[in-house]
Amino acid sequence: MRVLFIGDIVGKPGREAIKRFLKPLQTEHNIDVIIANGENAAAGKGLTKEIAQELYNYGIQFLTMGNHVWDHRDIMNFIDGESRLVRPANYPVGAPGQGYGFIRTMGKKIGVLNLSGRVFLPSLDDPFSGAIRWINQIKQETPIIIVDFHAEATSEKVALGWFLDGKVSAVIGTHTHIQTADARLLHQGTAYITDVGMTGPKDSVLGVKKEIIINRFLTQLPAKFELASGPIQLNAVVIDIDDETGKAQRIEAIQLFSEA
Repeated sequence: MRVLFIGDIVGKPGREAIKRFLKPLQTEHNIDVIIANGENAAAGKGLTKEIAQELYNYGIQFLTMGNHVWDHRDIMNFIDGESRLVRPANYPVGAPGQGYGFIRTMGKKIGVLNLSGRVFLPSLDDPFSGAIRWINQIKQETPIIIVDFHAEATSEKVALGWFLDGKVSAVIGTHTHIQTADARLLHQGTAYITDVGMTGPKDSVLGVKKEIIINRFLTQLPAKFELASGPIQLNAVVIDIDDETGKAQRIEAIQLFSEA
């Protein structure tokens, strides 16, 4: 099985990148399953039902979220009934939505688990001990498990990757919007990358107009964030997984850019 995991989709430029690049990418790499992080898809923060449907229409089969999951209140109206969308599983009991879900394709079932880090982010429940509990539940239905670890600190991401090596098919880092150069297979068959990167404005600071962020660093004054325009990019990884064992066989980082 070949899985495509797409890095954080940022606003309209990110959705335009999905529209432009996804179908050719799917054909070129013979992709079976398409997963994407959508927590920034609505104007850079959060997700609406309309935008989720737009992404499904482009071919994305499953969406994960992160610390901006609640930034657009519309999500409260549909997250409980949307089986193709997960938010971090380590939110406290009682939070809307679900922390893991399943994709069914080619007669197989793929489990997707979403976790949030706790270093430099809101202190949720422990993603390490919680992961084992949720993974054991998912394994009752499938050995193929993709983990989106939405976290800030590289040390926390690397540690979870090693902790889950051999227990899941892949640990994919999201949140920091810069694709890291460490895509690899860990010793016991788990594909890993610290951050898959961002899908959105290329000439920006994590998707935001660079002038705004530079001025904020220079002055330390608050500023309203605006998404950048111009060239767009798509960051992703392609992962080959053994259908029977759930072990990863290969991971490849992808970067696509428009010229204007």
